[in-house]
Amino acid sequence: MSADPPKRFYKEAGIFDDAAGFGIALDGKPVKTPGGGDFRMPTRTLAKACAGEWAAQGARIQPQSMPLTQFAFAAIDHTPGRRGALVAHVAKYGETDLCCHRAETPAALAARQAAAWDPLLAWASADLGLNLPVVTGLLAAKVDPQAINVLSDSANALDDFRLTALAHATDLAGSALIGLAVARGKFDAAQAWCASTVDDAWSLDQWGEDGQARARLDAMRAEFETIVRFVAALG
Repeated sequence: MSADPPKRFYKEAGIFDDAAGFGIALDGKPVKTPGGGDFRMPTRTLAKACAGEWAAQGARIQPQSMPLTQFAFAAIDHTPGRRGALVAHVAKYGETDLCCHRAETPAALAARQAAAWDPLLAWASADLGLNLPVVTGLLAAKVDPQAINVLSDSANALDDFRLTALAHATDLAGSALIGLAVARGKFDAAQAWCASTVDDAWSLDQWGEDGQARARLDAMRAEFETIVRFVAALG
């Protein structure tokens, strides 16, 4: 069997709207999701961005070059049936959140972590009523059940598209706090990436550049850029 991507079968990609939302049409035919559902998005901006990805395809369709479309597919095909699991998954990060687990030494690293993460904890406390303990080390922290409930409620309050973005951003960062800052438009891609890579940046500063590490960080930055674009397109 051929592993080649499918050939492009359409000339034009456009958008339309109906009672269900905003969709994409290829040569006038509405696109379906991989699960066979109606591919409808909540905003014209997101639909136009996804249509742009379809229009930019060459002779063959490369799904990996259409990240916004893939996020939208996931929001329609997978998130509705997995909301409870996704919410619980995000809330579980309250015990191991990157921003709450600090180094004791060296002092310069601890100071860098505090400078990057303390404002985020202050925002979560003031805007969300979310208070997570700051600890040293890597073991899961003992977190007040009320804080886990706040995390759960904050995630569950999001629509399927924003919850999809939250889950991806949380996993990418290792932090529900960073994930929520992205999903709620508090952080742009650069801020999310910098907050997520404090320890990596410290290591590179101390030991010098590493090609594999830099490639991983660059890929992480690109993924944050996609998630932030997705959230911004939701309005």
